[in-house]
Amino acid sequence: MKSIAWTLLVMTLCLGAANAGSRKDAAACAEVKEKIRNIESRMRSGYTRAQGERYEEKLRELRAKRYKLCR
Repeated sequence: MKSIAWTLLVMTLCLGAANAGSRKDAAACAEVKEKIRNIESRMRSGYTRAQGERYEEKLRELRAKRYKLCR
């Protein structure tokens, strides 16, 4: 009986930690997506060549980050 209680306690603690991690990942994913949307919005309003290069580099970085976080 005690072993079942301990098993349930350990499982509850592990699942709680897993949920906290997934919420954190979801928040990070949403933040990256918002940054991508902001840059894309700025690009639609026009930019210089130098700005365009910076925007494209930042988008590449953010899209790679999104690929890792948002699965």
